[in-house]
Amino acid sequence: MDFNNNKTEETKAEETKTEGFDASETVSEVKTYSQEDEKKLRRRFISGVLIGTMCTAFVCAAVTMALQYVSFGSRDQYGIMNDETALKIKRLEALIDSCYYKTDVDKEKERDGLYRGLLDSLGDPYSEYYSEQDLVNFHNDTEGIYYGIGAFIGMDTDLRLPRISKVIPGTPAEEAGLMVDDIISEINKESVQGLSTEEVVSKIKGEEGTTVHLTLERIGEKSSVEVDVYRKKIEVPTVSTEMLDDGIGYLQLTEFDEVTYNQFVEGMAQLKADDMKGLIIDLRGNPGGSLTTVCDIADQLIPKGNTIVYTVDRDGKRVDYTCTKDNKIEIPLVLLVDGYSASASEILAGAIKDYELGKLVGTTTFGKGIVQSIYDLNDGTAIKLTVSSYFTPNGNNIHGIGIEPDVEVKFDAEAYKEDGTDNQLDKAVEVIKELLDK
Repeated sequence: MDFNNNKTEETKAEETKTEGFDASETVSEVKTYSQEDEKKLRRRFISGVLIGTMCTAFVCAAVTMALQYVSFGSRDQYGIMNDETALKIKRLEALIDSCYYKTDVDKEKERDGLYRGLLDSLGDPYSEYYSEQDLVNFHNDTEGIYYGIGAFIGMDTDLRLPRISKVIPGTPAEEAGLMVDDIISEINKESVQGLSTEEVVSKIKGEEGTTVHLTLERIGEKSSVEVDVYRKKIEVPTVSTEMLDDGIGYLQLTEFDEVTYNQFVEGMAQLKADDMKGLIIDLRGNPGGSLTTVCDIADQLIPKGNTIVYTVDRDGKRVDYTCTKDNKIEIPLVLLVDGYSASASEILAGAIKDYELGKLVGTTTFGKGIVQSIYDLNDGTAIKLTVSSYFTPNGNNIHGIGIEPDVEVKFDAEAYKEDGTDNQLDKAVEVIKELLDK
């Protein structure tokens, strides 16, 4: 039966007769030919598959056998890049080139994969290899300028998935309706499970004017939320200020970038001009940043001569970072922190807590008590390596532990979604008022 035509074989035979052919003979001949041909085709097809498979296997086996006879050299040479390692890499490359089912393998990506694998072997999520593009992105980030959507990304420690920790006003992220605490499960329909924060951010960023598709899991929504967000040049406002009631100043620090210190000084000057009587510094969702920047900011709050933080490397060498200016804050101070306040945020929070210069309100911080340095490889690439641990002024290493707040308050996401109520900020205002009344 011809499934593209509703006519029966009998109807087709009748039509053929009208053209002067013996339809019954013709149909019979076609049937006999099809059966024999089917057997021949099957034999040819099976033979072809077997020959093709055997040829491929022969090539791979030949490559493998040839490489088997290559000497791997001395096994006791110092370091990983000895003769054995170099020849094994050559063997792997040869097998990929001759046996891998795709022929369009990107050699540059293969090389980058080797370098990334070396850093991955350390088991340290903060030590990583930067390709040329990665390094450009890193420098843009630390300068406070990038091409993206205008949202800050943290890592949900329970789900191990990226989470929106802040949406910058007036950016594509806000226009697309992204919300704080949205969990990103897919980027451009590809799962982000197992990716680092840096890898997620690099996938979201891109060429100006292009779009990125995000799949979000949102509190209160039964199904996933799908959004397309366009990319543009984002000049990150890392500091924002506001005067609340009763002379309470509010200053939010979202990152510690190169631009942050000047923004902090300008923000503080404005709040002081508005007759600020108490200060709330919001570090919630702040993933950290430059050690130099956070020390410069701490120098505006902590008395001269006091240690802000100190680091200790693997050889036990200690380096102290000390206040050089006499700028001790003389008004009540509260720091808002949460589980996404990390690294440089914890340096500032730890110093304020140890010197009892203010109160911490919120939830326990992330717990990143290690320091990384960037090493340029002089070919457009670089690596970031963890080089030391840091300690708060009282000698506390908070890595994997975090800093507990003086007043614990869990964020009420439902209330915030319903009417914008920020219960943690409300508690910080309450604590400031108590300090002002003393």
